[in-house]
Amino acid sequence: MAQGILYKTSLVFVRIFALFMLRLDIHRHSHLPSRPMIFVANHPSATDPFIIHMVSNNQLNVLITSKAFTVPIFGWFLRKVQEIPVPLNEGSTALEQAQRHLDRGRSVAIFIEGRISPREGGFLPPRSGAARLALSTGAPIVPVGIFLHRERCHNIRSRVAGGIESEARWYFRGPYAITVGHPTLFDGDAENYEHVQHVSETIMNRIRHLANESERRVHGRKLLATTIW
Repeated sequence: MAQGILYKTSLVFVRIFALFMLRLDIHRHSHLPSRPMIFVANHPSATDPFIIHMVSNNQLNVLITSKAFTVPIFGWFLRKVQEIPVPLNEGSTALEQAQRHLDRGRSVAIFIEGRISPREGGFLPPRSGAARLALSTGAPIVPVGIFLHRERCHNIRSRVAGGIESEARWYFRGPYAITVGHPTLFDGDAENYEHVQHVSETIMNRIRHLANESERRVHGRKLLATTIW
């Protein structure tokens, strides 16, 4: 009960932030069914795990690096809303927790690159977690392509457990475009390495196309504004 209230309250703050600070633009290719799904996105900034909640009308829990859970207050909040910590070298624990969320009827979100994309643009190679989760649970994958102006990101340092400093690239202001693709079911053996890699690449290719679509919308609106003026 308390978790649900905190989640809904935090979502209100995310919406307010997106309304006043980001020119948020979400385009969906299709209506999403009301069932547990795995949203899989690229990861251009540390802001993404918050804004990704906007793609679903239902509760969505995100797989986030475990380092974030050790930041004072911020880590407490992540645990309270039941986001899913991903240990640095042990992703299977996070996938097990994600599967429990799906079993309880909740959707989850995964950033397939595993860490923030290169600042100069492009994408990192896909990790296998999203594919393995989809194959082992039967939940549909919903690819999500994000575009933002990476040159507007700010590197911010924070202290994590043990007094160690960690740095992340945050995006606070500017256009933020999201394109949500069609839900897709994948089948096959989650223990078959080659099949898992093939599914991962298939998902990543769709995300690249959707992110490029998001970029075209942002640039198209900028061109339109220039033309009008």
